[in-house]
Amino acid sequence: MRRFASLLALAWLLLPAGPASAAQLAGVDLPDATEADGKVLVLNGLGLREATLMMVDVYVAGLYLEAKSTDPAAIVAADRTKRLVLKFVRSVGRENLVKAFSDGLDKNAGERAAAVAPGFARLNAAMDDVKKGDTLILTYVPGAGTTVRLKDVDVATIEGEDFQSVLFSIWLGPAPLNRSLRDGLLGVDR
Repeated sequence: MRRFASLLALAWLLLPAGPASAAQLAGVDLPDATEADGKVLVLNGLGLREATLMMVDVYVAGLYLEAKSTDPAAIVAADRTKRLVLKFVRSVGRENLVKAFSDGLDKNAGERAAAVAPGFARLNAAMDDVKKGDTLILTYVPGAGTTVRLKDVDVATIEGEDFQSVLFSIWLGPAPLNRSLRDGLLGVDR
């Protein structure tokens, strides 16, 4: 019997590992962790961007941090590695992406608007039409800046802690795109 138990335990150890744990929202799976700049970032929360009066689903966003937090001001202000992954569930034209970034800048930058405007101009210039299934990834690394990855290609790196702070404020600031999206990213609505 002891030998059988040992063989069973060995067989269990030799089984292939299952898929990595993932969180799901609106049919989109995002991993529970990712890596950036040699750091493991954990999924803080998932949110769904809904637009127009008809509440059309646009993308699922996942916020990854070095340590979970429900404090949006602390997340935005932290000079720590962070990542926002946007997985589109519908096609969106470049002009609508640029408008969303510009509106977010206007609503959340305050007195920093002029200082971060060149960074937002670079971000907007890097945008392109996206199709359902495309991904936009914004990764901030202290000292290196914010890397913008669109459709699996790095399209820009924008320096500055102020830029990342205003950029992440679009989703987490006092005037977010959607309050339910912000709550999802903070992990407070799940």
